[in-house]
Amino acid sequence: MNRLTTSWGAFDLARFPEDPRDTLRAWDAADEYLLRHLHGIDGAPPVDLSGAVVVVGDRWGALATALAAHRPAGSEHPVVQITDSYLGQEATRTNLTRAGVTADRARLLSARDTPPGRVDVLLVRVPKSLALLEDQLHRLAPAVHENTVVVGTGMVSEIHTSTLKLFESVIGPTRTSLAAKKARLIFCSPDMGLTRVPSPWPLTYALPADVGTLAGRTVTNHAGIFCAERLDIGTRFFLRSLPRRRGHDQVVDLGCGNGVIGTAAAVANPEAEVTFVDESFSAVASARATFGDNAPAGATARFVVGDGMSALPDGSADLVLNNPPFHSHRATTDTTARRMFADARRVLRPGGELWVIGNRHLGYHVRLRRLFGNCEVVASDPKFVVLRAVRG
Repeated sequence: MNRLTTSWGAFDLARFPEDPRDTLRAWDAADEYLLRHLHGIDGAPPVDLSGAVVVVGDRWGALATALAAHRPAGSEHPVVQITDSYLGQEATRTNLTRAGVTADRARLLSARDTPPGRVDVLLVRVPKSLALLEDQLHRLAPAVHENTVVVGTGMVSEIHTSTLKLFESVIGPTRTSLAAKKARLIFCSPDMGLTRVPSPWPLTYALPADVGTLAGRTVTNHAGIFCAERLDIGTRFFLRSLPRRRGHDQVVDLGCGNGVIGTAAAVANPEAEVTFVDESFSAVASARATFGDNAPAGATARFVVGDGMSALPDGSADLVLNNPPFHSHRATTDTTARRMFADARRVLRPGGELWVIGNRHLGYHVRLRRLFGNCEVVASDPKFVVLRAVRG
């Protein structure tokens, strides 16, 4: 946990789930820059925050916590946070409670919820995914009026010409600030003459012919999920290497993305019940659509937005399929993978199997062998390896 000091007070903030070994903070220079701007810097007046304030893409709740704490109790307009991350939303919830912010001063929405009908101040933490930014701006554009203050923030490395063009095409004329601590602000003036069009998301595409049981099938992708516009090569390799099983298996697609892995397992074994798990609201919505369009008649599934498999009971699964991420926003880390592997060991029954795909250089086999006492290579190519570990 670290302390963020702002003009409105100091806040002890942490990511979720809290890990005392985690050295990454719950905010960065881009969040600090935006908060300073809102309070008024370099002689500029502070931004009027008395109206409907919406914060999009607030990663761990630093912005929502500081702004909601500044809000008077009983305010007509609670600060609205919109995020696609369950972990980010839970971090925000915890940080708000720690700051003593009452529930009437903040409202937490997911990226799949209906956005507010009016926005007076729109604050956008630029996401890694340009597609997610596109979807969010399109969904919020109808709520923007000519006097809406629109400010984006991000690290210099996150803001590109394409980012600015997107703000300009959806909201209106756009300019940027000078950089400060490698962060930059985006100022956008609403152009009410722009034609408002619906978001182009979700997208669908047909799978290639070399992916086994789902060859030629259509998958659905909401904005922001990994490789939303095409099948990534790792998943493609995994689809060709999945186990062939029969019977009433309890299967978990852990970190399901668009659900193509779990759906392939359901098509190959219609007797299985598949649980799709992801921390992204959009990913689980994609998985639900992909499964619904492709699963055989009578196939059953559950869809869980959450912190890994924390909601699943011990010894309840026969097979866990996992393509773990190795990035957390801009940071490269194996923290998520380590937690996923430990979760899998807990949730698997004795004799249950964890199948993992990863880049060769990540060395997942070392972690799995230490955790499970065994690990074998099922398939490999020059870039990827599919590993199998069995719960003893």
